[in-house]
Amino acid sequence: MWKDSETELDFLDYNYLVQSMIEIIRDDSLLPACIGLYGDWGSGKSSLIRMCKSQLETQDDKVKCLIFNGWLFENYDDAKTAILGEILDAFKEEAKISDKAKRSIKALYNSIDKLKLAKNALKYGIDFFLTGGLGTLTSLSIKKVAEAASDKLPDVDFDKIESTIKDELNYKELREDIREFQKEFSTLLEESKISRLVVFIDELDRCRPDTILDTLEAIKLFLFTGKAAFVLGADERHIAYAVKSKFKDIEGQEIDIGKEYLEKLVQYPIKIPRLDTAEVETYIGCLLLQNELNAASFKELIDAFHDAQSEDFTTASLTKVASEKNIDIKDTLTTAHQLSKLLSNGLNGNPRQCKRFLNMMDLRMKQATYKNKTLDRRILAKMMMLEYFRINVFKTMATLAQNDCLKAELLELEKICVSDDSEKGNTSLDKLKNCIADDWFMSWCHIEPNLGDKDLKLYFYFSRTSLEERLSLITSSLSPKAREVLTKLMSQSEIIIKKAMEDVDELATSETISIINAMGDQLLSMSEVNETQIKTFLSLSGKKQKFAEEGFNVLKRFSADQFPSSSAAHIAKFAQDSNHVDQIKELADGKWSVNKTFTTFLDNSLKQE
Repeated sequence: MWKDSETELDFLDYNYLVQSMIEIIRDDSLLPACIGLYGDWGSGKSSLIRMCKSQLETQDDKVKCLIFNGWLFENYDDAKTAILGEILDAFKEEAKISDKAKRSIKALYNSIDKLKLAKNALKYGIDFFLTGGLGTLTSLSIKKVAEAASDKLPDVDFDKIESTIKDELNYKELREDIREFQKEFSTLLEESKISRLVVFIDELDRCRPDTILDTLEAIKLFLFTGKAAFVLGADERHIAYAVKSKFKDIEGQEIDIGKEYLEKLVQYPIKIPRLDTAEVETYIGCLLLQNELNAASFKELIDAFHDAQSEDFTTASLTKVASEKNIDIKDTLTTAHQLSKLLSNGLNGNPRQCKRFLNMMDLRMKQATYKNKTLDRRILAKMMMLEYFRINVFKTMATLAQNDCLKAELLELEKICVSDDSEKGNTSLDKLKNCIADDWFMSWCHIEPNLGDKDLKLYFYFSRTSLEERLSLITSSLSPKAREVLTKLMSQSEIIIKKAMEDVDELATSETISIINAMGDQLLSMSEVNETQIKTFLSLSGKKQKFAEEGFNVLKRFSADQFPSSSAAHIAKFAQDSNHVDQIKELADGKWSVNKTFTTFLDNSLKQE
């Protein structure tokens, strides 16, 4: 199995992204600077951060690199002071710093204490004010506060007092403290004799909006000075959402305030691309070989592969390098090739999701050995792809296998895969007949090895993944806004659904398609869906032609017994609006014909449309 964490091993040839960051960081004329390392969850941001840190420290022994994990400070009262304190702690540990630098550190710690006190004062309310706790921090007279509260302390206007204190802190002493902090921090950078400070801020997109904003404000207000560089590793959409949520009450905005805020703070955005099919194949191949080869052989292979990539990344090949090194990896790369096409599409080229898939596969093979059974990795991989991406077909096949009816159906399907289109209508298929219309499924059937002559009962036994895991693969890549929309669409409240439909217009096309698939998976898992649920799903799918194609691909996976008769009108409207009338009629005459009541309603609705 493979550890689900960052690594400094570059299986994805991402060194060009690392070098882009290093070039900015080492250019004094560009400092201070903030670099946005943007990518989806699991795209490799943490690994790139560690690669960049390692190379910087190797090239320059005077660089000061720190990694701040925003998620670890999620429960701190003030993430702003947490990150400031972390940076000062790191400087304090330096043995060779001047007395002036030490004085700056002390002054900076004092400033942080003031910030914490101000934060607590505003949080704890009148009881703290009346003790004189703010006496040394603000010019507001504690006596006046006491006089204002003395008559009716239980009925004191806390909001008014808090607002007054806030104004004082925001516009007087805190403003001066910020200037003083910037000045002392700049002095610290100069006196510590470091070449530059590099702060990598990781896992920020896992944090609450207030933590995200606190961290961004710490950079903008206190640290953006001198030879300092900041690298934000995050999903750009999550950060923009946090900013937008803070300013949601601002009306009349013609701009995307989240995007504008980020562009103001981050001067150099670097985006991690999603892996294409060839890159997924290479990545999976490297992971599998890491487990199968001894450490020396694997290092030799990877080093040679990196050299080939440096010469010409467009022609570099693991197979070719292995052949030159006399390392037999044919079977492993065959498995990688088998998985790459469908995983690159189904998992959106996400490295972490690919690794999770392989870990689950490896775990099941180990579980089988504990029961004195052996699973063929290539068969298991193929079965797991079906389980992940066509859960309803997987369940149908599991039932067929239990009744010893699956082999005949699979043999017929595999025969159809190599036949021409004219022969596909003449088939003896029964339960899996309607799968012929599913291009994804037919591609899956075509993948080696063929399964028609295999006993798959063991594979179904060890491939019993829950629907929740499948849904997590989809929803983990969604922005907070998209996840919120998905929840609202499944609510069955007409008011909430209407608002969600409006919010869909603000989402990227890829996110809406993911929502359609997530909704589809949840509905497919139900024995029967109600009219509101199917209406919502079809309304969303009918918003654009791109969505309609995705929606129809999900719709044809339903059995007729899952639809209430009242949903026929909505399906007919969707068919007319999206130009899928002929395809819907084919389903009604074929797969859905077992439910005569439903198909009669559907036929009448299509005529009315």
